[in-house]
Amino acid sequence: MNDLEILAERAGRELEDAPALEILDWAARTFGPRFCVTSSMEDAVVAHLASRALPGVDVLFLDTGYHFPETIGTRDAVAAVMDVNVLTLTPRRSVAEQDAEHGPRLHDRDPDLCCALRKVEPLTAGLAAYDAWATGLRRDESPTRAGTPVVGWDARRGKVKVSPIARWTQDDVDAYVVEHGVLTNPLLMDGYASVGCAPCTHRVAEGEDSRAGRWAGSAKTECGLHG
Repeated sequence: MNDLEILAERAGRELEDAPALEILDWAARTFGPRFCVTSSMEDAVVAHLASRALPGVDVLFLDTGYHFPETIGTRDAVAAVMDVNVLTLTPRRSVAEQDAEHGPRLHDRDPDLCCALRKVEPLTAGLAAYDAWATGLRRDESPTRAGTPVVGWDARRGKVKVSPIARWTQDDVDAYVVEHGVLTNPLLMDGYASVGCAPCTHRVAEGEDSRAGRWAGSAKTECGLHG
């Protein structure tokens, strides 16, 4: 177990009951510019929180080539109005190049491979310059996220992984958005509870969990970024 992993496990225990901003203050003090935030631009809640702890913080956005126009618009608005530095990460291959190599609509035939090529690989490369990264994971989103620590160890990448709103509910998120006027993706007002790539994201029915509209009709529940 290396020093960063020991640090992550200790912080996870000590900060379990801490407010989100306190968790991010710890990350900012501990890692400084070697700390970043990732955002799918579903909303800018964690980016906003992090900007309060570390003004000008890097916010990494994965442009998979399959995003809704509303998602790209949210990214551009966040970059324009918030005290953050939005960095867009792209896959090594364009959609057309991927289609030529693997055939069209890989996301339908092998969504795990599509996510690996268009999300996991570029994020891993983009995180190389950092020791720690923050996510917007919440325990209430799905059973697969119920054990998310507020600070943990990303063994795959050798990074400290910070999930400052892990203990929040959707009501907490909504309240923060209203209190601080935080930007959100317009699709959240149009029946989408979770926003990912357009071909693999659908509206959810009343009573379904927030991740039900992702890869609907398949056993897939995660893109692979967090597992």
